Amino acid sequence: MTDPVPLKVTALHLERLACLYVRQSTLRQVFENSESTKRQYGLKAKALALGWSEEQICIIDRDLGQSAASGDREGFKQLVGYVGLGQVGIVMGLEVSRLARNSSDWQRLLEICALTRTLILDEDGVYDPATFNDRLLLGLKGTISEAELHVIRARLQGGINAKARRGELKYRLPIGFVHDTLDRIVLDPDQRVQTSVQLFFDTFQRLGGAGATVREFHRKALTFPRRVFSGPHKGEVTFGKLTLSRATQVLRNPRYTGAYVYGVREQVFRGLDQRPAVKYRRQDQWQVLIKDAHAGYISWAQYETNCQRLADNCLHNGATVPREGPALLQGIVVCGCCGGSMSVRYHSRRGKSRSADYCCQGPHANFGLVHCQSIPGDAIEALIGELLLAKMQPAVLEVALAVQQELQARLDEADRIRYQHVEQARYEMDAARQRYLAIDPHNRLVAEELEAHWNDMIAAYRSAQATYEQQRAVDQLLLSDQQQQSIRELCNDFPAVWNNPATPDRERKRMVRLLIEDVTLTKGDDIKIQIRFKGGAAETHHLALPQSAWVERKHSPEVIQAIDDLLDDHTDSEVASILNERGMHSGTGLPFDARRVAVTRRHYRIPSRRTRLRKKGLLTIAEICEKFNVKRWTVYEWRKKGKLKANRIDDVGRYLYDISTTITTSTREV
Repeated sequence: MTDPVPLKVTALHLERLACLYVRQSTLRQVFENSESTKRQYGLKAKALALGWSEEQICIIDRDLGQSAASGDREGFKQLVGYVGLGQVGIVMGLEVSRLARNSSDWQRLLEICALTRTLILDEDGVYDPATFNDRLLLGLKGTISEAELHVIRARLQGGINAKARRGELKYRLPIGFVHDTLDRIVLDPDQRVQTSVQLFFDTFQRLGGAGATVREFHRKALTFPRRVFSGPHKGEVTFGKLTLSRATQVLRNPRYTGAYVYGVREQVFRGLDQRPAVKYRRQDQWQVLIKDAHAGYISWAQYETNCQRLADNCLHNGATVPREGPALLQGIVVCGCCGGSMSVRYHSRRGKSRSADYCCQGPHANFGLVHCQSIPGDAIEALIGELLLAKMQPAVLEVALAVQQELQARLDEADRIRYQHVEQARYEMDAARQRYLAIDPHNRLVAEELEAHWNDMIAAYRSAQATYEQQRAVDQLLLSDQQQQSIRELCNDFPAVWNNPATPDRERKRMVRLLIEDVTLTKGDDIKIQIRFKGGAAETHHLALPQSAWVERKHSPEVIQAIDDLLDDHTDSEVASILNERGMHSGTGLPFDARRVAVTRRHYRIPSRRTRLRKKGLLTIAEICEKFNVKRWTVYEWRKKGKLKANRIDDVGRYLYDISTTITTSTREV
């Protein structure tokens, strides 16, 4: 027969502390399930009954509001620390689940308690982890507690999944949708919200990029709605600047098609020291998809097109949409060798700021092998421009009229949205006025507050009205002057618009995509260009291979011969001046100077003037001094008086001297 429970408590245990561990999983349980908290604090009476004094009882309640499944509990760490130091005689908890919800923490606590001879007390009795039977029973209780948590989670998640499969699970709706009185999902009755969301999708469909859509909203001073989910203004709709992350989030959300979805995103573990990352799943991995469950802003086909555009715009996936940069065929060039997409590389060439080359890395680029081919794009883009001008001439008038109608529609839509903001500001101003007039004038505290709010609403209305009128004037100016003039120019002279330096590169690329599907390039004895137009028609053109840079930069034979002839009687700087007077230029088209002449003669191995004079027997000043046993100043004096013939050999001022019979006689007389 086993000993009664109190016999497990010895004098050794009573000399130590009695630790009471108190915990609730959430703050809501702390405030609402107060009875459980009272029962946990009530275990203090059991410790007093077993023989511990009031001063020996240590209550650890730092983990109120934290789950036992979490390993980051300061109170539990403090408890384990006290037990490991041998300062605790008994650990008290209402039940095992209050101490730990996972076997690792629970078994570690049991092991430390067994080593330090620490008892464990719960609502059922006192246990000694050092004994086999109590250790086995405590281990079973810990396993049951962990299994209980799993069952609770599985039960809750099963109910959520079943409700989601029926399309009845309610969760936060994106902006533009609300629940009506019958809990049905409908479009937001606020016309400002509806119009802003619809304009966002229309703008993206027209521009084809999230960044371009954001810039268009900012350029037109348009705002985008956002619902507040916390704070004193919870549930209200505010309007602010559209951001790129917000735009991408709206475009990726399938709820805007009217579909009910669940399980679109998942959390990806990134380490213990980082928060999980949110990743979008593939459509075939969504848990629930019910199309046409309620009204939407776009169709499902348009949603899939938008997602594909976002993927195409991603630089990591090889963007194909028109972007900045002069490469006219960026994104639509195909390699004729391997069939892969050719990328663009920019560099400086022939004095231009940026010149494009179309490069194919090939299917083995990851293995460090040589790429397929690299083709300069200047001549190819010139050919494409000529073809585009020839193909676009018959349709210029129709395009111009369509552009004019689209511009007018855009301005009208933006004007209508801005006017709705003015109407909302006027409504808020009138409401503030009514509240102020309805208050008792003797209640000065409330009256002053309402008066200040009324003044703020008046200022907000005036600001909205001024912004609306200012932007409306700008839009009218753009349409009446700049845009209409551009349309007339487009109708009259499309080549001038195409070749106009003010035309953005992005717009030229869009014009190309209106006509051309793709271009295949193959580099052999020449450059083969296969152009596939919209509709299936194709053309093939051939261009000569461009010369290498070193060939293009070579000097002409006439220049080389002129330099060789002039060096007989002139220095490098004198040769440069004569060449410039004759209208001759270097291979790069630049005028000559002494340095360029010197580099040219060294490169082409043309003898310098000094070499030529030395071959004729002319002497240096040192050789003259040694030959006639005179000082240098004497040679300088002979040169000044004309007694010694000097020939200048460079631009520094060095000379070679010619010795004759007359000069020899004169030197002897001297």
